[in-house]
Amino acid sequence: MNTAIVLAGNPNSGKTTLFNELTGSRQHVGNYPGVTVEKKQGICVSDSGKFNIVDLPGTYSLTAYSLEEVVARDFLVNEKPSMIVNIVDASNLERNLYLSVQFMEMGIPVTIALNMMDVAEKRGIKIDIEKLSELLNVPVVPTVARSGEGKKELLKTIASTVNGNVEPLTISYGRDMDTALDEMEEIIQSSAFLTEKYRARWTAVKYLENDSQVIESGQKENRKVALQLEKIVEKVRRHLLATLDTHPENIIADQRYGFINAVLKQNVISYFQDKNRLLLSDKIDKVVTNRFLGPIIMVAILMGLYKFTFTYSEIPVGWFESFFGWVGSVADSALPDGLLKSLVISGIIDGVGGVLGFVPLILFMFLGISFLEDSGYLARMAFMLDRVFRMFGLHGSSVMAFIVSGGIAGGCAVPGVMAARTLKSPKERLATLLTVPFMNCGAKLPVFALLVAAFFSENKATVMLLITLISWMGALLVARVLRSTIIKGESTPFVMELPPYRMPTIKGILIHTWERTWQYIKKAGTVILGVSIILWAMMTFPGLPETKVQEFENQRLSIVSGMSAQVLSEIETLEEKKLSAKALDIKESLAQINFDEAHAGLKNSIAGRIGSSLEGITKFAGFDWRTNIALVGGFAAKEVVVSTLGTAYSIGEIDSEEITSLSDRLKEAEGWGPLTAFSLIIFTIFYAPCFVTVVCIAKEAGSWKWAAFSVVFNTALAFGLSVIFYQVGSIVLI
Repeated sequence: MNTAIVLAGNPNSGKTTLFNELTGSRQHVGNYPGVTVEKKQGICVSDSGKFNIVDLPGTYSLTAYSLEEVVARDFLVNEKPSMIVNIVDASNLERNLYLSVQFMEMGIPVTIALNMMDVAEKRGIKIDIEKLSELLNVPVVPTVARSGEGKKELLKTIASTVNGNVEPLTISYGRDMDTALDEMEEIIQSSAFLTEKYRARWTAVKYLENDSQVIESGQKENRKVALQLEKIVEKVRRHLLATLDTHPENIIADQRYGFINAVLKQNVISYFQDKNRLLLSDKIDKVVTNRFLGPIIMVAILMGLYKFTFTYSEIPVGWFESFFGWVGSVADSALPDGLLKSLVISGIIDGVGGVLGFVPLILFMFLGISFLEDSGYLARMAFMLDRVFRMFGLHGSSVMAFIVSGGIAGGCAVPGVMAARTLKSPKERLATLLTVPFMNCGAKLPVFALLVAAFFSENKATVMLLITLISWMGALLVARVLRSTIIKGESTPFVMELPPYRMPTIKGILIHTWERTWQYIKKAGTVILGVSIILWAMMTFPGLPETKVQEFENQRLSIVSGMSAQVLSEIETLEEKKLSAKALDIKESLAQINFDEAHAGLKNSIAGRIGSSLEGITKFAGFDWRTNIALVGGFAAKEVVVSTLGTAYSIGEIDSEEITSLSDRLKEAEGWGPLTAFSLIIFTIFYAPCFVTVVCIAKEAGSWKWAAFSVVFNTALAFGLSVIFYQVGSIVLI
């Protein structure tokens, strides 16, 4: 049997966890609402048969108020799956069954996976599974998705009921509403109005719910019939407003909940503990979401995360740096001087190796974030920050987009931009799209780690926390400016469910950490490698003119020609510490000439000319021409900033035995210091998003105009802030 099965349910009901358990897919699962934005598919092979599993976006209803609801409903209507497996949170049965009722009204076969039975038990809730199944007239299977409990029973139930006939659920919505529904149903059936897509009564209910998508479809299908239905709806609306001071959609919601309550009151739910007792999650939330203590705890947790990351990653980062230094030494000894050697050492090893050297740091950062995410704390962060976000013209749901983008550090702006789809207000969605790139994504993290390690090594965690606060405050202030000027509009209310705290599983944390780290490694081995090679070529060609090459050769000859055979033999055969004073002096002179030649060649290259042409402006922010090359490369991907600096500062390096890491090279380089480093950090926080994010913004905003605005505005803002910081800092330090 190869059957299409849809997984659907409320956000945070364990739907995506069950999808992973059934399909073996290693899709990321976060313990907060809104993690599933798009439909996902997988194959489940079991003793009960082979199933094509589709994971729909989490949604609370099937009325087209949000993108998730539209995506979920369109799939159900257009694809006509064999069965819906509705994942229901057993600890919040009444609220979760509201979606189940709507599926049953559609007339699609439904099986309820009563999930989180362990959580319900901890809360003292006991559910009569058989009675619930009998009263709803659908199969109900208890499950615990996190542990896989109930998986086999669920698959057996699906296999045995998937081809059965289903009678659509009909709910009475009161005499006035039922009369209108009967009249509308007759008109719809007699004129075959939208009947190819929807059941007649379901269409009538959607008209009464003022469902914009169905109403628009109706006007396109048959405007005359659509007007008839709209007149009936308007008549009912006026009557209900005059007699009950309410609207049809409110009556429909009330009656659905009334139906659910009538079912549950028939001894379906019982409590073996006081149902009003304060749960552990509630007790914790009284402290961690407190108006005054909450923000202090949040900052302390972030500080702890950065302390953990830098403390435990320091030794493995050193191992990685030593490894790539050793690889560079081997390549230096094995390859003859020339372009190939330069490409391998400067373009690949120092370029890509500079990025891969931060893998341990990235891994520890993701490990900490995965723990916070899976434990449920990130949802509390969103809850607390909602109060702040509203002050700056953003919506509470924007918080999750910011966190996904790297609000703590290590995310990615692309899924962050996509997460903004959950916002119903176009104005709030656009403001979110334009500000999430300011977050400290995983691509920026190597740049920050490099500069912090080089110039702020005594206060790494403090500086990283400061960088995080700067990115958040900058994003919020820009959002406030945008919402007060070019993106004016009313704010919409924020409703969010706080999941219970859970102890994350070691398996889950390791999977999430490895997936994110592997994405970073793959990017370094593909995109960053390609860009590094291109930039190496731009930093190598066209090379110095023959006359200039001859000048440097003459300088060497002038030194070598005066050397005795004994001194020449010393330089070529002995280690540096065994050289005589004269031989050492000559060797240093030759090394300086080699460096000067490489430096001149780099400056004369295509990239060098570009960097030099910008230096007249960028010097006000403390950036020299080599930094400019790196920042131009960063438009493709922010990790390229590190790989390009690695290449730029390794070409012509005087003594690779003494200076093995890029951090050491920058500390030794002329013009670099804490002021320049932090100016570059500020610029990196705010300047244009990477190319993939820009494309994503254009797609989500529906226009390249806003994508171009993001590139130009962000870069101008970043440069302005860097100039102000550097100039003020220079004056203060005089």
